[in-house]
Amino acid sequence: MELKALDLRFISRGVVEPGPETVIVAIDEKSLSELGRWPWKRTVIADIVNKLDEYGVKAIGFDIVFAEPDEHASRGILEELNREFQHMGLDDARIRELVERRMEEADTDVALARAIEDAGKVTLGYFFYTSERETAHLDEQAVEKTARNLAGSQYQAIRATSEGAYAPIVTALAAATNIDMLSEVAENSGYFNAFPDVDGTNRWSPLAIGFNGDVYPSLALATLCVYRDWPLLGMLVSEGGVEEIVFGETRIPVDRHGRILLNYRGPGGTFPHYSASDIVNGRLDPELFRDKIVLMGATATGIYDLRVTPFSTVYPGIEIHATVIDNIIHEDFVQRPAWAFLADLLTIALLGFLMVPLLSKMRAATGLVITFVLVVVYVLFNRFIFTNYSLWLNMVYPVITVLLVYIGITLYKYITEEREKKKIKGAFQYYLTASVINEMLKDPSKLKLGGDKKDLSVLFSDIRGFTTISESLTPEELVYLLNEYLTAMTDKVFEHEGLLDKYMGDAIMAVFGAPLDQPDHALRACRTALDMMSELRKLQSKWSAEGRPVLDIGIGINTGDMVVGNMGSEMRFDYTVMGDNVNLGSRLEGINKEYGTNIVISEFTYDQVKDKMLCRELDQVQVKGKNLPVRIYELLGFRGEESDFSHVPVFEEGLDFYRRCQWDDAVARFKKVLGMRPDDRPSAVYIERCEALRNNPPEPGWDGVFRMTRK
Repeated sequence: MELKALDLRFISRGVVEPGPETVIVAIDEKSLSELGRWPWKRTVIADIVNKLDEYGVKAIGFDIVFAEPDEHASRGILEELNREFQHMGLDDARIRELVERRMEEADTDVALARAIEDAGKVTLGYFFYTSERETAHLDEQAVEKTARNLAGSQYQAIRATSEGAYAPIVTALAAATNIDMLSEVAENSGYFNAFPDVDGTNRWSPLAIGFNGDVYPSLALATLCVYRDWPLLGMLVSEGGVEEIVFGETRIPVDRHGRILLNYRGPGGTFPHYSASDIVNGRLDPELFRDKIVLMGATATGIYDLRVTPFSTVYPGIEIHATVIDNIIHEDFVQRPAWAFLADLLTIALLGFLMVPLLSKMRAATGLVITFVLVVVYVLFNRFIFTNYSLWLNMVYPVITVLLVYIGITLYKYITEEREKKKIKGAFQYYLTASVINEMLKDPSKLKLGGDKKDLSVLFSDIRGFTTISESLTPEELVYLLNEYLTAMTDKVFEHEGLLDKYMGDAIMAVFGAPLDQPDHALRACRTALDMMSELRKLQSKWSAEGRPVLDIGIGINTGDMVVGNMGSEMRFDYTVMGDNVNLGSRLEGINKEYGTNIVISEFTYDQVKDKMLCRELDQVQVKGKNLPVRIYELLGFRGEESDFSHVPVFEEGLDFYRRCQWDDAVARFKKVLGMRPDDRPSAVYIERCEALRNNPPEPGWDGVFRMTRK
């Protein structure tokens, strides 16, 4: 649709007068009537080349390939007579000289080669084979021969901007070139392959095709090389593909495949056409051709090289070459620059955001008028940009966006009341998460009480001092603040495919590894915790700017065997987890208060994430209600961010001295940490402990375990 919209922009813009540099010598109906059917004898072509040379043209390009020798009856008869004379013994020198002279005169390829060589400004056309089906009849020797015929016409320089640069241009397998006699004397050569878009329309023209390790120019570009006295022809390539074609001082904008977007001048016949027979018969003023580029090709019915373009379904293919030449000479390119994609996205977003508030407050009929006006204004703006600046910006997607927004909002407003009724009726389904419901539908037996024992990770979070904060807020403010916080934190749980087990006032309980198996459940839990803290910092800035209380949280994570399943009564149950490891996770959340940290994980979680996460050991603690101590860690960030946590090794040294009862050395290390991180609360806690233990040393055999006396 966008391509068709581009075509409409060309038609709407109308005809643009091409420059005077390029003319076309047409093999048209008039020429066929006067000079005979095609193909003509090569002497006729030679005569045209000679006359154009006399007229003072600067370059001649053939949209024709002379792939086979010119075979005519007269030469065959002379060869047969020569053999008969020799067979009859009539080996007279005068007869032999006469026959050989007549045979040379009958060899029209020699005449054409001589004309091309004398002119010294001729570019011959050829075409590439780009599929294996097309080259099935060729052997390796034939392919090598065609490569030799193209020698000297390839790009002079290809420069890569980075190590991973590459050029995703069309690659040919072989070529149908001109006979050796002509290829050797031609000044240059270029391919005339065309590659239409999926709808059959020719909008792009490839300026480069790869073959046999080299890159070759199109007929238009090769002819321009002769016209401009061989300027540097090069290609700039980056990781994204071809960036631009360099032609002397001209930078030709192309897409990543090395294709130029054709800036058509108009329908067929926009460039001057002159009949080939008029040149042969000397009917034209030589001044029409002086210092011009002449392209010669077929336009007659039956041998017509028809192409589909934005202006016409019947367009002379030779004028595509003329269009490329004219675009490059005048540096008049239709461009879709690199920023166009971003501009398209911004346009879509702006139109969408503009439409939503407008249409939400309007009746459907008024909204339709506004939609129509917006579409018309954008289309006219797009046409203005194209016509005056030759910029191609997307038209279809923004228009579709406007229409879809209008349709969507209109339908939404129409069904809102009915939807609200259904929402009320189905409100109770939101007690269970969608993932749990889907799991139950897969296995109805999960509706029974009981559960399975699985290795899982549980995450608990709680707001610090929420009771005090809540007393300073009105009920409305409290609900708004809590909902904003819970929404943001819950989004992070769901982002890592965690199960929101329940809300407990201001606390959140989430499970990873159930109901669906997640081998990396511990890692998911840790990533969720870090993302929750990152999101909380954004909310803290927002709340501070709004003058609201700033919330802080503690998070605890534990990993281990837990009982998971639907638990409750026959009438009401929840999908949840239970067990000692769940309780430990809750205790770890509370431990943050003791150390002034935000995220504490157990040694069992640490063992599963230590290769991916950066942590520091905090302590060995014996939580209330447990007999065995647990090693706990503060979760700091992701591996690879060690430069931001250079204080960790120093802290670990202090912890080691602390456990060996070397209080002075331990205090020195912890004070060094505070010098690096003045707000490092764990170091301050350990300094206080060291001072207390130095004054009241522990008993011999002290294990260094800190015993919690509160939950």
